[in-house]
Order: sequence, then structure tokens, then C-alpha cells
Amino acid sequence: MTSDTRVVVIGAGLAGVRLARRLGELGVPALLVGEEEHAPYNRVLLAEVLAGRYAPEVIALPPPAGLRRTLITGIDRAARTVTCADGTPIGYGTLVLATGSNPVLPPLRGLFGPDRRLPEGVHAFRTMDDCLRLAKAVRPGVRAVVIGGGLLGVSAARALAVRGAQVVLAQQAERLMERQLDPDASRLVLRHLTGLGVEVHTECRVRDVRCAGGAVRSVEIADGYALDADLVVLACGVRPRTGLAEQAGLAVRKGVLVDDELRTSDPRIHAVGDCAQHDGTVYGLAAPALEQADALAGLLAGDPRSRYRGTRSLTRLTLTGSDAPFDLAAFGETEPRPGDDVVRLADATRGTYRKVVVRDDRLVGGVLVGELGTVGTLARAWEGAEPLPDDGPLLHLLTNDGGS
Repeated sequence: MTSDTRVVVIGAGLAGVRLARRLGELGVPALLVGEEEHAPYNRVLLAEVLAGRYAPEVIALPPPAGLRRTLITGIDRAARTVTCADGTPIGYGTLVLATGSNPVLPPLRGLFGPDRRLPEGVHAFRTMDDCLRLAKAVRPGVRAVVIGGGLLGVSAARALAVRGAQVVLAQQAERLMERQLDPDASRLVLRHLTGLGVEVHTECRVRDVRCAGGAVRSVEIADGYALDADLVVLACGVRPRTGLAEQAGLAVRKGVLVDDELRTSDPRIHAVGDCAQHDGTVYGLAAPALEQADALAGLLAGDPRSRYRGTRSLTRLTLTGSDAPFDLAAFGETEPRPGDDVVRLADATRGTYRKVVVRDDRLVGGVLVGELGTVGTLARAWEGAEPLPDDGPLLHLLTNDGGS
């Protein structure tokens, strides 16, 4: 295949691997370029590797036919080439950016040394290398502080606790996973973590990382109280990785701007996954990344009907510990507006909770904790945005097991 027709995909995460594999299946060979030394893997399952539940090879993705490991340092749009770290150019006919996202590093005093490196014991939690370094450092009794109580922070805190660490989770918001869950569901997550021995502080702003001899010793919160720490995990969210796109002069806001054909401002360059911003939204989730990859594969294989119209994505998390797994799922609007109908079922003894929000006879959101047998039915009703049947009470939405 010549460079005039070759598809080059930068980024070997979920979106990039899915796209390269789909193109191969459709008869359009692609060159996938990834910078990590590890085989491509499912980033969603890194917390299970940290917890010791899975070995790294268990979460490996089936590799596509063409994979090259190198860092891409630049894009020459006029010459239609990308430049490798060693200066070697790679020509493309179509270029796809699947560069993912970077962890957000909070502006804490003492976080960086003169060389702009994190102190010993302070870890981001985004890549397999991050995960393996953390796993090597964890041992029973080690004092760990997780900064951030969103999806990633909760997963990291649970994994460290399962490994025997003494874990403190510091969350700046008033509750855990406030973007996905309502207050009742957040309380059940809190109960699960505290049951594993995690000490959770909400409305807690960390302002300082204290080190001695180049290694972390404690973190200081806004009221001056210091939390002793041998390990600090930064789980403060992610930011689309747009550096290559910006250097190449592509249109970028929060992410790389793309249309329904996932084209950037250069029609020969597309973007998918965490780095892409479609119709004002940067998803940062696995399901939209995979849908974008499938849509773009169809389009590049010559299907003129293939388009990406956006994703109504469901957040799902399974927390495993010494007891039974703790499952939760959330989708759409979990907080009602005035006039909405709300149905809740809660069992404090079993730690289960189900809630749906209905507006104008349509399901607009829901959250379930434990016993997710109805999540499949609810998700389909929400994704379809069709009027709900009027042949029974809304309670049937939560009690009819349609499978997950």
C-alpha cells in the first residue's frame, strides 16, 4: 500500500485498536502507531490489574495486523507525513488521531521538583506503566492517599484497599462520583469503600504535597491537617491529548473538533476517542470511543451512509473486594427537574438501590446499585428515547428483569 492511500492511526488504545482491526476486516489495511512498549490493552481494566485480580496479559487487546511502536512528534499536513521520534517520516493518505487523554495533575504545592518530575511515591493512574509502578509499591500497611473521588479515584482506592493498603480518599466535591450518581447512590459507594477500610473525606481540598529526600511523606489539606502518606495517587480526571493536533494547526477547543464523519478541520485527518470533540462533547468513555471507531471504519471502507451521531453512554462500574462484587450503573439525567416522575426502590439491608427519572413519558435517566438485572431493559428504553408503554405503573421499569 502506498503512502497516498495508506491509513495511519496514531494511538493504540481502545479506539485506535478497534479502528485498525475493523479496517482490516473490511479490507482496508492500516498502520497503527502506539508509543507504549506494552501490547495494546483495555485501559478500563487497569484497576483490576492494580487489585491483583488480573495479570497484565489478561487485559491485552487482540493486536491488529500492522502495529509499530514509536512516539510521533509532529504532523506535516502539506507533505502528508508524520514524524517519528527518531526523525523517520511515515506517509499517509488518511490520518486518524486516536491519541487519547492525559491525566490532570492538580496545581499542588510541592508536586513537582526542579526537573518537573513527580516525587517518589506520587503516581498518576492512567497507563500500564503507572499501574505496574503502583502495584510494585503497594504492600500491606502502606499509607496511601487517593486524591479525587470520581470513577477513577473510587476504583483506585478500592484496588489499593484490596491489596492491604491503609487508604484515605480525599474528594473535593461533597460526595463521591457526583457527576454520575445521585446522593443516595453515592452513599452506597461510600458504605462499600468504608467497609473495605477506606477512610473517605469529602469537601476536602488538598493544597500541598510534602516531601523529604525526594519522596512523599504527607499531603496537607486546606484546613492545615496533614495526612501521612507513603503513596499518593492522582485521580483528578483526564484532559484530551491534543498537542499534535494543535501543532499541526487543526481546530481544537476542549478536544480536536470533528464532524459527523469524524473529520477534523483538515479533511484528510480524522479523530476518534478521548481526544475528539463531537457536537460540543468530549466523552472520555469507552463506549463512545468504540462507536466512533466503528463509524469511521465504515466510512473509510467506502460506506457513504456511515456517520457518527453521538452516543448516549451508560457508566458501569464493578467494585470487587473480599465480599460479593458491588455493581453500579448510571445513565442520562439522574437528578429530576420539577414535574418529572421519579421511581425509587431501595433495600438498605442488601445495599441495593434503583431509581429512574421519567419526563413526558420518556425515560431520561437512572441509577442502579446492586442487582443490575433490569439495566439492559432500562438502557434500551433510554437509548431509544421512545414513549414508554402506558399499560402499567412506572414501578414495572424497576422490577421487570429484561437482562443486562
